[in-house]
Amino acid sequence: MKIFEQESMFDATEQGPTVISRSAVPAVTALESAFPAGVVSAAAERESWRKEVHRPATHTHKWWAQRLGSVFRGILAAAVAEDEQEAVECYSSALRLDGLVVCDPFAGSGTTLAEAAKLGAKVVGSDINPVATLVQRQALAAWNREALDGAFKQVEARVRHKIDRLHRDKSGRPVLYYFWVGLASCPECPSDASPVELFSRYVFAQHAYPKKHPASRATCPHCHAIEIVNVVEDERLTCHSCGKTSDLAGPVNRATMTCASGHASKVLDALGDDPPRLRMYAKQVLGKDGSRLYEPIDDFDLALYEETERLLDERGLDLVLPIGALDHGHNTRQAIRWNYREWKQFFNARQLYSLGLLGAAIRDLDPSPEREALATLFSGVLEFNNLFCSFKGEGTGAVRHMFSNHVLKPERTPLEAHPWGTPASSGSFSTLYQSRIIRAWEYKRQPHDLVPMNDGPKRVFGLSEPLSIELGDAEALIQGQANAYIRFGSSASFDLPDDSVDLVITDPPFMDNVHYSELADFFHAWLRELQPFDAYPVSANTTRHAEEVQSADPGDFGRAIEAVWKECARLLKPGGLLAFTFHQARITGWVELVRALESAGLAITAVQPVKAEMSTSTVKSSAADPSNLDSIVVCRLVGHSPPDPATFKAVRDRAIFALRECQKAGIRVGYADVESVVRGSVLALHTLPGNATSMENLTVEADREVVRVAAELGVESKRFDRS
Repeated sequence: MKIFEQESMFDATEQGPTVISRSAVPAVTALESAFPAGVVSAAAERESWRKEVHRPATHTHKWWAQRLGSVFRGILAAAVAEDEQEAVECYSSALRLDGLVVCDPFAGSGTTLAEAAKLGAKVVGSDINPVATLVQRQALAAWNREALDGAFKQVEARVRHKIDRLHRDKSGRPVLYYFWVGLASCPECPSDASPVELFSRYVFAQHAYPKKHPASRATCPHCHAIEIVNVVEDERLTCHSCGKTSDLAGPVNRATMTCASGHASKVLDALGDDPPRLRMYAKQVLGKDGSRLYEPIDDFDLALYEETERLLDERGLDLVLPIGALDHGHNTRQAIRWNYREWKQFFNARQLYSLGLLGAAIRDLDPSPEREALATLFSGVLEFNNLFCSFKGEGTGAVRHMFSNHVLKPERTPLEAHPWGTPASSGSFSTLYQSRIIRAWEYKRQPHDLVPMNDGPKRVFGLSEPLSIELGDAEALIQGQANAYIRFGSSASFDLPDDSVDLVITDPPFMDNVHYSELADFFHAWLRELQPFDAYPVSANTTRHAEEVQSADPGDFGRAIEAVWKECARLLKPGGLLAFTFHQARITGWVELVRALESAGLAITAVQPVKAEMSTSTVKSSAADPSNLDSIVVCRLVGHSPPDPATFKAVRDRAIFALRECQKAGIRVGYADVESVVRGSVLALHTLPGNATSMENLTVEADREVVRVAAELGVESKRFDRS
């Protein structure tokens, strides 16, 4: 199977791309003086729509705020170029950074590491979360395709038939999806009264474009027969099985449910101390002709599920199953309120048994990079196979995974998928093996990049070196025996000597409420049973860490990130450069960031705009002033003369020029983007030697400059209160 088709900007008669070698960081770089924001952002814009296709090596597993490879290629190119034209040439050519050491202290999914390694640099990656470390290792690891396929077939031979048998109907046809609904007892009705099915609507399957394809499936609330309804025109359904007519609206409206007797109560109150009980009511079957058929649940389905419950009870000790309980936190609060207190409660019995079989088969493989890849794949499958998933509908990938929100959001009508899957499945082990692992393997062999062409960015092969690296420890990196060192632990302390890094290029956590560790614990509950790599912390109950840089409190955020910046300053060579992407809606976040850099002995020499990662984010699009850009904050060790000038007017003019370049490239610039870039640029003056303006006065001036720059660019805020 081949995922990618070759395409190249070079003719067969040509020698290939121009090779540009750089082994030092200039005294003043294009990243500081003339970053090609428009060129890089245009490539990033295209990448942002299908990140997993354009940069598959860093998308083998879920991680949050996964950054765009085009942006970090652009940062690296501009960091070794002296002017904008040279930066564009470096970006669009076969750039080689042989001899340079690039470090990312917040390595996340490994974007910086992959982009730098593709350019021939030595790379050092660190992250305080072991799940992130696992994703980074996959981005760089050398996989043998024969061994990879062999390990996959070994797992398949051991478990596929067992899992398939539990996902079939009475005729032996594969069941792709089971549809479930939560149940809650009315607090005012007798204890033997029928529970309320927590439907907000009895339509459970419709097309992604219902106006074009209005025919949808609904379940009868009386007998659970399946009826076809027109979701554009119908408000009621008449069941052909029981003859009763019902509203399409269900008994749940927001947080309130109404029982058959008319009693209204809060769903959470009705649940008591337990998660919702669940009832199967429908399934989607794969017909022999490839058609997808919706059918009601029958006695065979119920008996098969009961058999699975018995198997789980009898054989649970032989399986890999999730360990541990949820800790209280911003991102776990909602799940705990719904009485989900242990990670195993996120799965029903069939999911636990099937995934447990699959995990045990991978656990028992001989240690190898290929076993680690399959362990990562298994972990990725979990986000599509749990009780927090729902049905996206027809005309699209069927499973809406649990992290479509940045919280653990309980689902009243969960979807149960086939975890091994068929070619028609979504989010299964067999299909994700092709779309994630094999796609990443092909990309590693022949990486491609998005570069500017006359009619827009095009995907080009041949600019980057293959991604197939033997990972080593710090000593191996220092001795030249390894080109990559990936470590798990706090980035406030590296086991590397002073002045050993040329470039620190990173994307630190923003000051917000998305605590990655709280979400990553969902995977960790399973991975600690697999131990995907030797240093994985199997005895730790959580991936949370006292030194993680993740807090909505400005003071806590500032203290944690200052410790990392100080360590980066120690590692940087005197002529080295630190650059990172950042976006912060609150000015307090910028204030703490700037103070932390200043305390670490780092001066901000430039703040440049660039395309951010989430063009399709529903979280961003729902904001009053959605952000579309990140700021690249560029720093030097104090003592390196920053580029002139450093006045409010100069800062304003440079921000206007850079943001206008983004607009010319077709990148939408919103008011929040102006705020982030301008505030960062003005507050950066506080880090420069000789600054005499207080942080308080800079803060006031920053907001004044935001208004001026927004007016110059024709950008308006949709918020009533711009403060």
